[in-house]
Amino acid sequence: MEKKPHFVRREFLPREVSSISLALLLVAVLLLNVLLYLYLNKFYNSLGHTETDPSLCPFGHFKLGSVKNCSPWLSCEAINREVRKLKCVGEGAVKKVFLSEWKENKVVLSQLTNLELKEDFLHGLKMLKALQSKHVVLLLGYCEQQFTILTEYHPLGSLRGLNETLHIPKYKSMNTWHHRLMLAIDYVSVIYYLHSSPLGTLVMCDSNDLDKVLSQYLLTSDFHILVNDLDALPLVNRSAGRLVKCGHRKLQGEFVAPEQRWPYGEDVPFEDDLMPPYDEKTDIWKIPDVSNFLLGHVEGSDIVRLHLFDIHAACKKKDPAERPSAREVLDTYRKVLTLLVREAAMPGTREML
Repeated sequence: MEKKPHFVRREFLPREVSSISLALLLVAVLLLNVLLYLYLNKFYNSLGHTETDPSLCPFGHFKLGSVKNCSPWLSCEAINREVRKLKCVGEGAVKKVFLSEWKENKVVLSQLTNLELKEDFLHGLKMLKALQSKHVVLLLGYCEQQFTILTEYHPLGSLRGLNETLHIPKYKSMNTWHHRLMLAIDYVSVIYYLHSSPLGTLVMCDSNDLDKVLSQYLLTSDFHILVNDLDALPLVNRSAGRLVKCGHRKLQGEFVAPEQRWPYGEDVPFEDDLMPPYDEKTDIWKIPDVSNFLLGHVEGSDIVRLHLFDIHAACKKKDPAERPSAREVLDTYRKVLTLLVREAAMPGTREML
């Protein structure tokens, strides 16, 4: 009797299924890494990973809002004729700040209030002119004779109001560990820019407590950070043996770096001439405190702090020479962002592999 041919159904072995799944997973991880690279590359550039901004105008010019053409900085005559004060929005030891209007644009007019501090005012203007970049508030014009400076207006104000801003319904979606870490990266990017500026290594001296530091920076409407107040920005030049001292009075508290505090004890009266100078590593000491504020207390922020623990511990070394540079801190922050974005995009990937 003739035997009928048998058609045998071939079943995939578990090992074959496992191999295919692994291959698909590896392809997915590869595609994810490509997307992450493109995203982070775009993100770093927006933060100033390249310190020059091709959209900036030539020196002595500015571009405001959606206007395509660059205009020269406004002169004394133009400011007096074209700028209209609206209201006073702030006053410090050096200057008074007015919300103003120029050609239907909101702008900020700053005026010296104390002639004894005119050198500080003019130093701030000099820094503002020389350091124009994506890290610094946009200069629109100035008048040295009348001690006035005109800059771009940012309605969200200084970093002091960050938490209040993030409770506004319009901005609640930004109140995440991801956006807060990007703000911290922005902040360290500014410090790195100042430490490697075209003028040399500059120290952010107006920073004796957290509130004062936050008042020196602006929050833009697209959630970036700009440095705004450059009145106290001395230069460190190690090769010439030039260090700095932030002011001429006794500094106290844990916020300022150890080398900024009077080293001779309470029994010895403070004398400015006896106070040793220091360098830019005072800015590094303060980074963890500022970042802790920026990270806030949202879901995931403690995980970010855990990843930043080692670099922050290094920032708090008592010996300034043992602290990392601003570039090293910035690189670490960026690596942590990359790692956490990858893990958030594909949770459990490591365990699957």
